[in-house]
This record gives sequence, C-alpha cells and structure tokens, in this order.
Amino acid sequence: MKRVRKENYTHTIYACYVGYIVQAIINNLPPLLFLTFEQSMGISISRIGLLITINFGTQIVVDFLAAKYVDRIGYRRAIVAAHMFCIFGLLFMGILPRWMGNAYAGLVIAMVCNAIGGGLIEVLISPIVEAAPSSDAKETAMSLLHSFYCWGHVLVVLLSTVGFWIVGMEHWYYLPMIWSIVPLINLFSFLRVPIRTLVEEDERTPAKELLSTGAFWLFFLLMLCAGASEQGMSQWVSLFAEDGLGVSKTVGDILGPCLFAALMGTSRMLYGKFGEHICLRGFMMGSSALCVLSYLMAVFLKNPFPALLGCGLCGLSVGILWPGTFSLAAKGCPCGGTLLFGLLALAGDLGCTAGPTLVSTVSSAFPQYGLKTGLFAAIIFPCLMFVLLHTFGKRLHE
Repeated sequence: MKRVRKENYTHTIYACYVGYIVQAIINNLPPLLFLTFEQSMGISISRIGLLITINFGTQIVVDFLAAKYVDRIGYRRAIVAAHMFCIFGLLFMGILPRWMGNAYAGLVIAMVCNAIGGGLIEVLISPIVEAAPSSDAKETAMSLLHSFYCWGHVLVVLLSTVGFWIVGMEHWYYLPMIWSIVPLINLFSFLRVPIRTLVEEDERTPAKELLSTGAFWLFFLLMLCAGASEQGMSQWVSLFAEDGLGVSKTVGDILGPCLFAALMGTSRMLYGKFGEHICLRGFMMGSSALCVLSYLMAVFLKNPFPALLGCGLCGLSVGILWPGTFSLAAKGCPCGGTLLFGLLALAGDLGCTAGPTLVSTVSSAFPQYGLKTGLFAAIIFPCLMFVLLHTFGKRLHE
C-alpha cells in the first residue's frame, strides 16, 4: 500500500466527493436503460422493478453488516473494497447480459456487485467527512457533500446521452464499461488520503442504548421517507417521460432525470452555502410540502413539459431531506459513530427500495394508467415526512 499523505484532509474530502459521484453512477445509469432492457431483452416492468428492489435490497443488507463490522475492518479497507465492487459491477453490466444465456441473470449479478459497493460507500463517506478536521461546518459540509451525488447524476445523464448518440442504443453495453474508469481512479485516491475515525471505541454509544432511544427511531423514519421520496421519482422518471409522456429519449432524459438531479444538487449547494442562517427543520418541512406538489404535477398535468417540470421540482424538493436528516441525527445522537450512520443508511435504502417498489407494484396493478398511479401512491412518503417533522420535530437538536 502506498504511503499516506499527512495532514492534507482536503484530498480526503475530494475523494469523498468523487465517491458520491461513483454512487450516482451505479444508482442512475441502469434507469436510463430500463426501456432498452424492456424492448431489446423482453424484460417486463415488474421484473425491472425487481432489479431496483435487488439493488437497494442488497444495499440494505450491506448497510446492516457494515454498521456492525466496518469499525473492525477499518475505513480504508472497506472504502477501497467498495470501489472494487463498483468497478466489477459496471463491467459485468456491459459484459454478462450478452455473454450469459440468461440476460436478466447477468443484470442481477451486476446489480448485486454495484449494490455492495454502493452500500459501503453510503455507510462510509458521510462519517469520513464528518470526522475530517477540515469539515468544521458540519451541516453545510454534509449538504455540499451530498450535492456531488446530484452532480454525478447530471453527468451520468448528459454524458450517457451523448454516448448513446455516438455509439447507438444497440451498443449501450459500452457505456457501463467506460463509466467503470471513475471508481478505478478514485480507488487509488483512497489508498493514499488520510482517514480519521469518527468516534473512538470507548466513546461510542452502545447499540442497545442507541436502539432504545426515541430520537433514533424518529431519524430512522425520516431517512426512510427521504429515500422513498427521492427514488420513487428518480428511478422511474426516464421511463415515465418516454412511455408515459411520449417524449423522445433524449428530451425525456434531459428534462426528466437530468433536471431532477440538477435541481436536487442546486438545493444542496444553496443550503451548503447559506445553511447556517436557515432553520433546518423548517426548510425540510417546506421541502416535503413541495415534494407532494411536484408529484401531483407529474401525475395530473396532461401537457408533457409542465409534467416534466413537476419531475424536476421533485429533485429540488428532496435535495435537503437526506443530508438534512443526517445532520439532525449527528447532533441528536453525537456519539452514535459509524453505527448511527450505518443504520441511517440502512433506513435510507429501505426507503429507496420501498418508493420505487410501491410505484412499480401499484402501476402493474393498474396498467391502463401506466406509471401515474404508482407515482400518485408514492406521495405517502413526503406526506409522512412532513407529519413527522411537524409533530415531533421540536424535540430535535437544531
């Protein structure tokens, strides 16, 4: 292993930023290909929905195991392993569906590899930044960190759209293999940068004590709702734009997932810059209400462009929900350590599974209405988040 750079935690923060770009790649590249999987491989909407469930379901298992064991393994070994899984997952996505007799099985293997890497990244990146001495404005630093997931999402959509245009959709499999270069480069960064432990072992809140506090379970539910509100729209917006609104793939991807991600990143960057002067709980309540409105716009507006604007506003509204909950939890449970972040990541991934799965399940039950009925059902998550913040939020440490 190469010599670690001393005292330069700026490079650690940069590597964490790229780590969230890696997670954006593995979570948001497959949805751009869902219609291709359906048309060229004959994979049904319900089986595509199962791919999403497998992705985030695997991340849930990894979140749970990482929360328990990552302190023993060590942050550096775990984050390097995460990037290795992402490299292989992206390579497998481009190779296995064409080489295996069962293309769907190849996609499942690729999804599982990516999900293991993504789960580890989600558990590790936030505490690494939280522990770095250069990130002293914790709430705004956390929001800025999570904005890089959004900018990674934007890059995935824009560069993949250009890539599909250059190579043709019939050669889509080159794109995942090209994207694997990003985690490969960042892997070498994490081999070198300094990494601190968030909370020393003798200072950590025991798991039994953490799980017995009402504040923890409030944060857990908030994270679940945040993940479901975000991914309920994000995972389906590309297919919804093409199939449900009838626009072309290029227009649909740019005004759908790309606008969604850009506005989500803008929300996180603005809070990262001005967050010290804003009431976080109030901002999250307003964002939850806007999220409900954005879902309603996407579902009920018949003109495709205002409906796509609703999809974009959803990105703006959910931007603060995930990092905001992390920040509230870090203050409310200051000695939770990696266990806290791991369990919150688990909660978020439960939401990331529940949101898209509810959309696909309800939509499959009412096929005559397409994805609109599923998206309408997903409104329950931002509604619940608003109620939780309004009812119990005054108990939070703001």
